[in-house]
Amino acid sequence: MTTRSKHPAAPIALLTDFGHRDHYAGVMKGVIAKIAPDAPIIDITHGIPPQSVVAGAIALRESWRFFPRRTVFLAVVDPGVGTVRLPIAIETRAGARFVGPDNGLLALAAEDAGIRRVVVLESERHRMPQASTTFHGRDIFAPAAAYLASGTRMGELGPALARIEPLDLPQAELTDREIRGQVIYVDGYGNLVTNIRRDDLARLPVSFPGKQVSVRIEKRAPVKIFNTYGDAPSGAILATFGSFELLEIAMRNGNAAERLGCSVGAAVIARVAR
Repeated sequence: MTTRSKHPAAPIALLTDFGHRDHYAGVMKGVIAKIAPDAPIIDITHGIPPQSVVAGAIALRESWRFFPRRTVFLAVVDPGVGTVRLPIAIETRAGARFVGPDNGLLALAAEDAGIRRVVVLESERHRMPQASTTFHGRDIFAPAAAYLASGTRMGELGPALARIEPLDLPQAELTDREIRGQVIYVDGYGNLVTNIRRDDLARLPVSFPGKQVSVRIEKRAPVKIFNTYGDAPSGAILATFGSFELLEIAMRNGNAAERLGCSVGAAVIARVAR
């Protein structure tokens, strides 16, 4: 028998690569509403680039801490749907719960929140009958998230899992005079977010008089680092630290990805000027 809490239903926050053209996101909300009609549903985004597990993982990591403590995060970017990858739910020390495929999508956010336990979503009572092999978002993940939000205990959803699949983002490389990184995410404005952290930049020897840091993407001309987009002239390519606290290449009043013809994987170097 399913055990439910008497407390109000927790919010459910959705993150997918489904877009808005098709019915997929709406159907998931319908499933949730049938099981947990009192649970608030919040869309983080349905605009993750198709099949981009890394982009989804980064967006989820940058989102979870701004929600109420008991929020259930339902994330579906699942190119391996129907294969051996597992459907899972994660409980964290911070209180957030995560539901989705065990393909690295949940890893960054869950590790950030502190993993307490993980279960495999095997309970037939907590999924749709005759689950599809291609739409686990509707048939497995949405029901599990709804039951968790309405108070079902994590352990009722399935057996424990010892570890989740990690997601190892590429790390920036630091030398005496430069940091070598790469673009790991492109947002909807065309800003090219890199894996170079503000702390990485602080380790460069820039304290000597007259020393400055410039940023180059691929073999294009170096650009200056500004505090914010608005400090650069209109139409200029610039570097700045955005809300991710990662160095990004942007264009004032424009789309840097289109202007530069660059995307995920493009090499970026932050270098101390001679």
